[in-house]
Amino acid sequence: MESSMFCYQCEQTLGGKGCVKNGVCGKNAEVANLQDVLVHILKGIGFYGQRNLEKGIKISSEINKFVVDSMFATLTNVNFQPDRFVEYIKKGNHIKEELKNNLGEISNIPEVVKYKAPDSKKQILEESKCLGIMADEKLDMDIRSLRELLIYGFKGMAAYAHHAYVLGKFDDEVNNFFYKGLAATVDDRLTVEDLFNLNMELGKINFKCMELLDAANTGTFGKPEPTEVLTTKKKGPFIIVSGHDLKDLKELLEQTEGKGINIYTHCEMLPAHGYPELKKYKHLVGNYGGAWQKQQEEFDGIPGCVLMTTNCLQKPRDSYKDRLFTTSIVGWPDSPHIQEVNGKKDFTQVIEKALELGGWQEDEPEKKIMVGFGHDAVLSHANEIVGAVNAGKIKHFFLIGGCDGARPGRNYYTEFAEKTPQDTLILTLACGKYRINKLELGTVAGFPRILDVGQCNDSYSAIRIALALAEAFNCGVNELPLSLILSWYEQKAVVILLTLLSLGIKDIRLGPTLPAFITPNVLQVLVDKFELKPISTPDEDLQRILETSLV
Repeated sequence: MESSMFCYQCEQTLGGKGCVKNGVCGKNAEVANLQDVLVHILKGIGFYGQRNLEKGIKISSEINKFVVDSMFATLTNVNFQPDRFVEYIKKGNHIKEELKNNLGEISNIPEVVKYKAPDSKKQILEESKCLGIMADEKLDMDIRSLRELLIYGFKGMAAYAHHAYVLGKFDDEVNNFFYKGLAATVDDRLTVEDLFNLNMELGKINFKCMELLDAANTGTFGKPEPTEVLTTKKKGPFIIVSGHDLKDLKELLEQTEGKGINIYTHCEMLPAHGYPELKKYKHLVGNYGGAWQKQQEEFDGIPGCVLMTTNCLQKPRDSYKDRLFTTSIVGWPDSPHIQEVNGKKDFTQVIEKALELGGWQEDEPEKKIMVGFGHDAVLSHANEIVGAVNAGKIKHFFLIGGCDGARPGRNYYTEFAEKTPQDTLILTLACGKYRINKLELGTVAGFPRILDVGQCNDSYSAIRIALALAEAFNCGVNELPLSLILSWYEQKAVVILLTLLSLGIKDIRLGPTLPAFITPNVLQVLVDKFELKPISTPDEDLQRILETSLV
């Protein structure tokens, strides 16, 4: 009998409703159901963790990091290895018991919190049938919607917290809110309003988490600088680094220096070229390919290696499965995995494989794009930007970015950018930028019309720029001639949206489709309170935006 599942956490979920046999992302029912069990256990950890905090009992950094890493592992396109989830589940059992034992005798423990997963994968999978998203058929659909929104927001924030942890940065307020929020998902006393407010609180906490990550990145690798990046091939052996983890890239650059291997970034790693401590390596030669969803085509039969450092992994084709390496939270069955040992990773097997494969045989004609327009780089020109606006040279700002994906309709973002007037400036970030970052749109007031702010991890930079412009013009963000045109795919985009809403930012256009886990009632609240809008057509949206612009 074919296994079943239910998942609707990403934008490309089947039919816009939910995946029930296999995930569109590539995960099978076994992995999906193990993830359900892990999330179920994390809710119990949240319950006991919150009780510990209420009693003044400090939770260890090991447990905090487990919560962050295991939540991150369930994010879309991260980990597809069943055995890794069994390990998380078993460790989760022990952690939950440890937190419970700290409390002595307590009462009013929800039944879902008492659950303990069995030891064998077969038994865990059998019990997973009663633990999935839709297991409680009697649960109010709006309550379920807001609980899932909270869970997906936590998955997104876990990604940012994980990257900060890797660089030795963490924050008690961020860590502690995981327990508060997870505990809320098993509290039947909470109303729709309570859960909505918790989602807004999560947005605010995530802003702090992104600020922490920004400080970790700039403190370790320097402040991003505007930098030209080669987007064409160079002759010789090579390794392509994908994902988001800058520390992994740095370690690989150190270990490949002087070995005749070219290092290329891919997808969300593109902004790495703007960091002084990374771009100083001369063999960091350029960026290969586009957004994550094109990797099966772009990696097909390549004569080099790929190192996947975080999310955005797709099922590898046989033509490159032997040369795709994973590390950290990421995993695919049978793909070689690089473990960390005593805080270091040995990339020897990746290096040897790259040398064996030989690489590309000749150079391509050079093409380049610009990156490195983080908040420090952009705001160093704040006076010129304000002057250009006051002089009528810049009439409007657009933030066009977010997650990219394969669903039809995402060409909207390319067409929108192409149709923006010449006296407007575009900020872009995350892998959604690949829809527009190679367009030749010229300049405005001496600035490139497209400024690449960075990874989705750098959304903090975009928010900082907006807040600084509002301060410079002595107005609120919603009064700026600024429009947010966002694309979403997975849970990091979900928590960024919560952050924007928690800051009171209105009139966001979101697409290509709205989340399946948002009920009509919850959506109506977001529309009424924040004027959230689905995208329509580039012409119609542009016309409405520019008609209401205050500049």
